[in-house]
Amino acid sequence: MRADELDPDLAAAIDEIESLGLPAWSDLSVAAARDLEDDLFSGPPEPPVAEVRDLAFDGPHGEVPVRAYRPGTALDAADGEPGRTLVHFHGGGWTLGTLDSVDGICRELAVRADAVVVSVDYRLAPEHPFPVAVDEAAAAVGWVAEAADALGVDPARLGVSGTSAGGALAVAASLRAREFDEPPTPTGQFLLYPIAGHDFETDSYRENADGPLLTRADMRWFYEQYLRSPVDAANPYAVPLRAAHLGDLPPATVVTAGFDPLRDDGAALAERFGREGTAVEHRHYPAMAHGFCSLADRVPTAEAALSAVAEDVRERL
Repeated sequence: MRADELDPDLAAAIDEIESLGLPAWSDLSVAAARDLEDDLFSGPPEPPVAEVRDLAFDGPHGEVPVRAYRPGTALDAADGEPGRTLVHFHGGGWTLGTLDSVDGICRELAVRADAVVVSVDYRLAPEHPFPVAVDEAAAAVGWVAEAADALGVDPARLGVSGTSAGGALAVAASLRAREFDEPPTPTGQFLLYPIAGHDFETDSYRENADGPLLTRADMRWFYEQYLRSPVDAANPYAVPLRAAHLGDLPPATVVTAGFDPLRDDGAALAERFGREGTAVEHRHYPAMAHGFCSLADRVPTAEAALSAVAEDVRERL
C-alpha cells in the first residue's frame, strides 16, 4: 500500500517545507502550535469564488462561526434551482485549525464540485475536549439544512466532508444522524485521510512514524489534547472504527496515502463501510503523504485526487 518512494513532486514540496526548520507539532505548546499554523496559512485566497460570507449559528455550546463559499455557477443556473452543498470540517487534530487554515481547500472544493461549501469553525481541544467538536459538527449539519433557503442550497443534496480530524467529525455527524434519527441525514461523506482509529502500532504507523508532514508522536499528542480520558477512545464518535456497525451510512469516498500514519485506519474504515453495507469509493495514492490534497497547486497527483473527489461530490449530491 506504500510506494517505494515518495512522488517526486511531493518530495520537492516537502523538502521546501522541511528546509524551514519547523518543529513537530508534538514538540510545541498548544499556543505555539496555533501561532505557527497562523504563519503557515497566511497566503492570498485562491482560487477565486463568486462569494464568501462569514456567518454564525447558535450551537449547543455557544455561537459557532462558519464561512460559506459560493462558486460562480452553483446558484446561477438558468432554472434557479438550489444546488448541492458540503459541510466541511477542517483538520488539525481537533486542536489546531481555523477558517483561514482551510480556506484554500474549501475554495477548491467549491469550484471543482460546483457546490456551496460551508466551513465550520468548531471549538478546539484542549479547552473544549471531546465531545464538544462532535456536538458542533452535528449541529452544523442541522443548521445548514434549516438555513437552506437563505444559503440557496437543497437540503436533500447535503454532504459532509473533512480532512484528517475533520474526516472523523464528518463520520461522527453521520453516525449521530443514523443512531438518533436526527434530521437531516447527509447524502454523502467525503473523507480525506481521516483519523479513524486509536491503534498506534498498525503497519502504517510503524512505517511512517517519523512522517513526513504527520508523525506518530503528533497523533499521540493530538489525542492527548482531545480525549478527556482513555475511556473516550472506546467511543465511536471519537474513534469511528470503534463503531459496532458502519453500515446504513451515506455513500462515502475515502482518500488514503501510502506515506501517511493514518493510511491503515482509513483503509480499514473503507473496508468496513463496504462490508457492512455503506457504499464506498476508496481512492488510495501509494506515493502520497498526509495532507497532500492541500498541495494540489504544486503536485499533479494531488490535483488529480482533488478533482476525483470533486467528481464524486457531483455524482452523489
